[in-house]
Amino acid sequence: MNSIPPSASCAPAQGIGQQTAAGTLKAIAKAYPGQLSVTLSLVALENALLLAYPLFAGFAVNAIIRGDVSSAIWYAAVVLSFWLVGAARRAMDTRTFTRIYADLAVDVVLAQRLQQQPTSTAAARVVLAREFVDFFEKHVPIITTALVSMFGAAAMLLIIEPWLGLASTAALLVCITRLPKFARRNEALHERLNDRLENEIRMVERAGSKTLLRHYTVLSKLRIWLSDREASAFLVVGTAAALLFALAIVQLATTPAVTPGHVYAVMTYLWTFVTSLDEAPAMVDQMARLRDIGRRVSPGFDGTPQAVPEGSARTR
Repeated sequence: MNSIPPSASCAPAQGIGQQTAAGTLKAIAKAYPGQLSVTLSLVALENALLLAYPLFAGFAVNAIIRGDVSSAIWYAAVVLSFWLVGAARRAMDTRTFTRIYADLAVDVVLAQRLQQQPTSTAAARVVLAREFVDFFEKHVPIITTALVSMFGAAAMLLIIEPWLGLASTAALLVCITRLPKFARRNEALHERLNDRLENEIRMVERAGSKTLLRHYTVLSKLRIWLSDREASAFLVVGTAAALLFALAIVQLATTPAVTPGHVYAVMTYLWTFVTSLDEAPAMVDQMARLRDIGRRVSPGFDGTPQAVPEGSARTR
């Protein structure tokens, strides 16, 4: 197996784990272009099939009502294709991202040694570094699916039910304008949370009962505040979803000669849209976490290229 290119191991300013989340993610992408291209291609194909699902389902419903089995059965082929691609993507994910984390963890440990960080801080940052790998393994598929579903469903609704599509697009624009403020507040909370997590091992070793109680009480409050913000966003999206479904019901109920397949397609695309919109706050929260972690986790040393100590090269 190949190791990270020398530039990634010896030149921190260009390598994995820079002092910005965006830089770290780009460095990971550059270090593993082939593996990530395969996994992200499977994610894209999986999402294309997911977006086509309601349309094929609507055609199948109309074909079933007509008694046209040969046309309706194609829907089963679409469902099978979706699961085959999904299974291949999940199998590839594990093989790719376990290797990336092994490389990233070594880089972070060596960097913390060069920076003469305490062992507890280094250990905490190795755990935090896992967030970058999790981003590609878990969150990129979720974010991609949410974005494709969100914008794709809105586009499909504009085509098959224009007024409902316009209302969905308006809701999406309102959401987009509100997210930056949401992200800034969450990033500040994550900064305070990670500050305490980095010091947790030292506190466990040395602190008395009152200090420990205060530490874990503050951790609980920070997590509760983050959870409350997520719950509030969930309620706002739920209210918008209820209004959109009420509009859809009125629109479809007053449309003459509407077909069952059309009703199914519209309601499914709308459900896809609102459930994807509900993912937006979680996506923004994850990016806020990564921005804070990116300022902490780095294999570099003051931005100056440092050689990896002799004997530390990774072999496969």
